[in-house]
Amino acid sequence: MARPLLLLVALLLAGTSVAGAEHRLWFRYVVLGYITDAQRRPVPGQPVELIRDKTGFSYLAETDAKGLYVLVARLGDENAGESLTLKIGQVAVKITARFDPKNHADDRGTRVDLVGRKPVERAVWFPSTLRLFLGAK
Repeated sequence: MARPLLLLVALLLAGTSVAGAEHRLWFRYVVLGYITDAQRRPVPGQPVELIRDKTGFSYLAETDAKGLYVLVARLGDENAGESLTLKIGQVAVKITARFDPKNHADDRGTRVDLVGRKPVERAVWFPSTLRLFLGAK
């Protein structure tokens, strides 16, 4: 009787450690940005899709009232340099998951805005936009 109980406890503990790892910085890559029309007005309710080119797996989001979208992909250290496709309406743009796999302190991601029908990657604006989204100072 004790043996099955020990096995169950071991499985539960193993599952907990794996689930905890999924939420760590080095298991996610964030793509966010603003979608505006040609007059730079926000486009709310716009569907956005991020596709991992290697696996075909996709992540879905929609812009909020300010035109902001946030997508969180599950990418680990081994996925540095992976090719991704961001689809916003009829516009598709290729991006590369650029990050240092040894850095487990900083958030990983990029910012891609759509101004009119023109995608603009602004990776250097990513940290400040993420902080603003999270309400951090």
